[in-house]
Amino acid sequence: MSATPRPTVFVTRGIPLRAAELLREHVDLRVWGQERNMMPDEIRQAVPGIHGLLVHPPTRVDKAILDAAGPQLKVVGTMSVGLDHIDLRECASRKIAVGYTPDVLTDATAELTVALTLSTCRRFKEAFDAVVNGGWGTWDNAQYLCGKEVKSSVIGIVGMGRIGFATAQRLKAFKPSRILYSGKHPKVYATELDAEYVTFEDLLRESDFVIVCLSVNSGNIGLFNADTFKKMKKSAIFINTSRGVVVNQNDLYEALKLGQIYAAGLDVTTPEPLPLDSPLLTLPNVIITPHIGSATERARSAMAELTVKNILAGLKGEPLPSPVHV
Repeated sequence: MSATPRPTVFVTRGIPLRAAELLREHVDLRVWGQERNMMPDEIRQAVPGIHGLLVHPPTRVDKAILDAAGPQLKVVGTMSVGLDHIDLRECASRKIAVGYTPDVLTDATAELTVALTLSTCRRFKEAFDAVVNGGWGTWDNAQYLCGKEVKSSVIGIVGMGRIGFATAQRLKAFKPSRILYSGKHPKVYATELDAEYVTFEDLLRESDFVIVCLSVNSGNIGLFNADTFKKMKKSAIFINTSRGVVVNQNDLYEALKLGQIYAAGLDVTTPEPLPLDSPLLTLPNVIITPHIGSATERARSAMAELTVKNILAGLKGEPLPSPVHV
């Protein structure tokens, strides 16, 4: 009697060794072997006949990809919290389970958010450039590269979910005068930080730091635009570690160039990678990192292993450890 064929899983980008070994124990594993992201036509050519698909943003999983994979596809696992790259309704209509990785990247992303906040308010980019380019000033000018402090400031968190709360926890150690947050409704756990639930408009008007930790939906794409930036303090610092699509980058550029806001720190942009000719890269008061919120060894390993567990459960027809509910 012949053995039952093992299911096939395709991975769109390399994953940590431990996670790959765990998959190989149970499936025939195929992995995209190049460093760059796969193009849609390359994915369509790679997925026919697979039973599981492991993806990373920004790789899209849409109707065309699902059609190419075929009706035997049982599960899609994404190494992310964001889900805007997956057509969830199309997956649901085909009874394809989808798993994601909340919680395991919360601490890493919160730490990066704090790092961007501090490096932006203390003008790290300008300071580093001064050292490299021979512009190192002296104490003769008491205002040389003076920045702003978190202490006694007003912190505004837009989206007090897991990452927003973890960010606020860390920033509270710097002794801000107030922590504000906005969202659909108050969060009971925010009272642990004495955080105040306010309207979005009040948060914009009162905050010294506007820190975006939103989950993306159709209602907040382009939320931060010319009108939004005009409502902020001229001394405000804007931080975004959620998704690039919530910001109109042309409007952000104008606001920074015209001094409508003080500075910005971004870990996410549209598109990604950000083109080298982006006007934002010409400004001294912008710090941009290449979407590295979860880029720690611990977080990425945990994300990969949770994604593998999601996929293995889906292949067996069992409940996923971390399912997406549509």
